[in-house]
Amino acid sequence: MTSRLQDKWILITGASSGFGAAAAQAFAATGARLLLGARRVERLAEVAGAARRAGAASVHFHFLDVSKTSSVEAFAAWARTTIQAEAEPKHLHVLVNNAGGALGLDPVARGLDADWETMLQTNVLGVLRMTRALLPLLPQHAGASILNIGSYAGHTAYEGGSAYCAAKAGELQVTRVLRLELNGTGIRVSSIDPGLALTEFSLVRFKGDAARAEAVYAGTEPLTADDIAEIMVWVAGRPPHVNIDELLVKPTDQAATHKVYRRT
Repeated sequence: MTSRLQDKWILITGASSGFGAAAAQAFAATGARLLLGARRVERLAEVAGAARRAGAASVHFHFLDVSKTSSVEAFAAWARTTIQAEAEPKHLHVLVNNAGGALGLDPVARGLDADWETMLQTNVLGVLRMTRALLPLLPQHAGASILNIGSYAGHTAYEGGSAYCAAKAGELQVTRVLRLELNGTGIRVSSIDPGLALTEFSLVRFKGDAARAEAVYAGTEPLTADDIAEIMVWVAGRPPHVNIDELLVKPTDQAATHKVYRRT
């Protein structure tokens, strides 16, 4: 059966690793056309190659830093030119706002401005910038989708998570606002919010401390990037009249932030 996403344009931010890289492979397998953005262009090239092998109709990638308005605007202009240069369709079908992440696990009393600012810039302002820049490319009344990748942290607080929890709560509220503002356009807006997931997330959060990062998942069976990518494709592939507003996804081992089953 032909996928609803075949030959459609899918744009993914933060596509060089984690959920973004896995999403590139999952959407590629539907025969979609991909536009990939991230800061690590060398990694993007590897992801793009894998996506081509996975069956993407076409794959293009470009440097993107969602924390910089100039970078977002340049990326949007590149995306528009790329879409117009190829065959139909001449518009974007799915925008995946995935770029983000956490830095540090310090209490407020010892938090660093640089960490806080980066988290808010990428997880909140980055979503706003990308959405503003790409909305003109999304068709109305055609089942187009904006998928914002949030976090369980946007629903519940935990010690050391002040700025990250605030940022992901902000992403969730941006999603809810867009759902109201775009009502009647046919553009669907979703927040997909993973819990404990094994990606580079903790390694980045702990700034390369592998032992500390591994301890987060010790004794558990966490979600994988592929799990979330599969969900993204499912959400984007619903019939045009179906909108999955908010989807909270946790591994079976995680009942709550403070209650995670760990095997000895």
